[in-house]
Amino acid sequence: MPMVIPTTPTELEEMLGDSTRMQEVFKDKEAFKDLIKNYATAISKADDGAIAMQIREQVAEALKEQGVKRLPPLTAGKAPTSAVALGSELDGRFTGMGDFARTIWHQTIRDNGRDERLKIKNDLSSLVGADGGFLIPEVLRAELLRLSLESGIVRQRARVIPMDSLTVPFPIIDDISHATSVYGGMVGYWTQESAALTESQPAFGRVLLEAKKLTLYTEVPNELIADSIASLEAFLNTAGPEAIAYFEDVAFLTGTGAGEPLGIVNAPVLVSVAKETGQTAATIVWQNLVKAYARLLPSAHANACWIANINTFPQLATMALNVGTGGSAIWLNNGQVGPPMTILGHPVIFTEKVPTLGTVGDIMLCACSYYLIGDRMVITASSSPHFKFQNDQTVYRFIERVDGRPWLQTALTPRNGTTTLSPFVAVATRS
Repeated sequence: MPMVIPTTPTELEEMLGDSTRMQEVFKDKEAFKDLIKNYATAISKADDGAIAMQIREQVAEALKEQGVKRLPPLTAGKAPTSAVALGSELDGRFTGMGDFARTIWHQTIRDNGRDERLKIKNDLSSLVGADGGFLIPEVLRAELLRLSLESGIVRQRARVIPMDSLTVPFPIIDDISHATSVYGGMVGYWTQESAALTESQPAFGRVLLEAKKLTLYTEVPNELIADSIASLEAFLNTAGPEAIAYFEDVAFLTGTGAGEPLGIVNAPVLVSVAKETGQTAATIVWQNLVKAYARLLPSAHANACWIANINTFPQLATMALNVGTGGSAIWLNNGQVGPPMTILGHPVIFTEKVPTLGTVGDIMLCACSYYLIGDRMVITASSSPHFKFQNDQTVYRFIERVDGRPWLQTALTPRNGTTTLSPFVAVATRS
């Protein structure tokens, strides 16, 4: 009896929940491949590969409950086998973000036939198959991220990992101590000629990057969309990238890891330098920064920078180095020119995205190359004229899927000394 192919997400869910039908599928190793291929064809006759890949992810998530850990490969050419940005198939079809936004607005408002440029229309949700929007063309998505790098702090300095699935494991060396070995177990031995060699090997681990959803929401007057494409494009080309960079940074710096990236401030690898004895609350003294510098992993000095809340500036500008009964300014000693913007040779980046003065994380010495960003390489956009109908406005929603967390899991104990080192160092709370 021929297999009945589901034609909707609901029918697929019912089929996956029917153990008898699925047993028949798994009897023949080719049957499951045919199921996915035919289901993809039924959902969209356009053979675009991207939808097939996302359907595969949807099926994989549903099959976890069935105990199936790995799917067989799809037929060659039917789905990407490496990290390819889904929106790349739309490149060259739009003049800019304004043209793209107005096109999806026309599609939603007028419903006068599908615009051929929106070939890949629906970005299937990992939770609800009917949800989604229009894939942003890759060239425009790349432009959004390129512009965001100018105002972003972490992304442009971090190690960005393309994600071709919902989760990506990334290998690490489980290196937490150099007291007797390096790389978690490698030991070098001085050996006599012809003597037997002593075996040692590194310890490996992994971190798991899992795509999390970052959404942007904005309301645009319909007159602006209809009459002023240039103004709309100017807005989207500035506000969008800046908003993406802003909220990415907030998560990469201070995220909890629950439903969002794990930020540096909350990561176990962060080293907090204790305040000085008798130090006044909500202050920064020169000794805080010197001791933080001494806790930075030596290999991290090449690209480390200070990240500080802007409200720490008065403390930094008035820091003094006490010598005997006197002292002198240690950072800013000339009110006629701007501040040096470096401390102990490392750049200083002021921001509002880290904790306030006196709280751990208000000033940190960070090597962001030790931070991993998992980039799902997809940004989708959708619009709705209904929510703000009485205001004659169209609502735009942009969705990006990323994850982030430090590469190292814990601070490292050096070969000599017991004070741990890390690529991320902060001054502890001063209260």
